[in-house]
Amino acid sequence: MLSLNILFPVLNEELRLQNGIETTYRYMEEHFRKPYQLTIIDNGSTDSTPKLARELEKKYPSVRYIRTPQRGVGIAFREGIKINEADIIGYMDIDLSTDIKHISDMYRVFDSQPDIQIVNASRLNRKSVTLGRKWYRNITSHGLAFLIRSVFRINATDVICGFKFFRKETLEKLTARTRPDNGWFYIIELLIRAEKAHIPIYELPVRWTDDYNTTVHVGKLIAYYIKNIYRLKIELGRNGRGK
Repeated sequence: MLSLNILFPVLNEELRLQNGIETTYRYMEEHFRKPYQLTIIDNGSTDSTPKLARELEKKYPSVRYIRTPQRGVGIAFREGIKINEADIIGYMDIDLSTDIKHISDMYRVFDSQPDIQIVNASRLNRKSVTLGRKWYRNITSHGLAFLIRSVFRINATDVICGFKFFRKETLEKLTARTRPDNGWFYIIELLIRAEKAHIPIYELPVRWTDDYNTTVHVGKLIAYYIKNIYRLKIELGRNGRGK
């Protein structure tokens, strides 16, 4: 029986942390019935997130809390990989924008298809349902997805969606050859490198609801992505895998 570790990278999430963890915990206890762990990875919160996370850790036996000294989703994700012992490891956004039932959908893919090494959720898949998306965020998501697909010539329709899961050994191999960027692009790069290496990836259509209370600064995020797209394209080209 495959075990599962769900990582929740958080930064100043005092308003959403408790609901996100408790909702996930209830779902897992009622519907999952497999070995699992929910890991809160706090990368530098200055609000009451640490206090709430420790309380949740004490309250629920399957919840674990760790804290990194530096900020960055990439840092948080790598820290989660270091301490992971589960067969399947991945991450979800704490706002649960991706419908929680897709945890079971994802697990069934791994359980029934041993060749699949990565399950990547896509909001842009034709079978997906996206609700409440602001028009300008819809444009930026489609634009960035198109840019990444065009530059790297990959099949994934949505490399940005916050719901990605990997088999343990595959993820460890990918991280060994991926630049340790501190931000979101680190996880995107893992997926790009996986596809370039012909690692079997399953694209999971999802029901996704936009979170109007997001703290993401869209302009800065776009600039950050473009900078790293250029950097990775150069790097892959030098290594002979840029085609």
